[in-house]
Amino acid sequence: MKRGKKYAEAAKLIEAGKAYDAKEALDLAIKTSTVKFDASVDVAFRLNIDPRKAEQNIRGAIVLPNGTGKTQKVLVLCRGAKQEEAKAAGADYVGEDDYIAKIQQNWFDFDVIIATPDMMGKLGRLGRVLGPKGLMPNPKTGTVTMDIAKAVNDVKAGKVEYRPDKVGNIQLTIGKTSFGAEKLYENFVTIYNTLVKAKPSTIKGAYVKNISVASTMGPGVKIDETSIK
Repeated sequence: MKRGKKYAEAAKLIEAGKAYDAKEALDLAIKTSTVKFDASVDVAFRLNIDPRKAEQNIRGAIVLPNGTGKTQKVLVLCRGAKQEEAKAAGADYVGEDDYIAKIQQNWFDFDVIIATPDMMGKLGRLGRVLGPKGLMPNPKTGTVTMDIAKAVNDVKAGKVEYRPDKVGNIQLTIGKTSFGAEKLYENFVTIYNTLVKAKPSTIKGAYVKNISVASTMGPGVKIDETSIK
């Protein structure tokens, strides 16, 4: 893949193959941002797991202490009084069959779906559409619940969902370059500690194989796991 001059210059600030102290790595990710806008900062974990095995396909959600810097559009599918609860909590879209019909017609102007359990029967029919996009509500991530207000508030406050790809990698946004290294570090440590606690009991040997961080379109910086406190 051909890289531009800005990327090449930024990459010179990073020593190839070196694993940096976590805070230093985050500072480098900010310094090596090559775009003019407030870039997102992503962290990638390479884990020693096999997602094909049910007990190793870890999944959940985390509310980051400093948010992600991104405003999430929330669709809530519920009935009756729960709709008023959702609106009061700040949901962007609230309804039931009407929005399910819109999704069937290829409408996806939202980032997260929150649903009450009684809506999952109808919503389940859209699994082939929502599943691949990572939009299907799930009790493990707190998006299938009767506590609609809390679910909406958590998403708006900066909740991120994690789950591995086919080879055991988990990538998440931990904020924006404008956050600064300290706030990014707080978010990063929250994610790291959550993933460590989620370690499957069947894992033998090293659990975290590699951690790296990068800004949007910026070079990756490897993190030394022993520096995380």
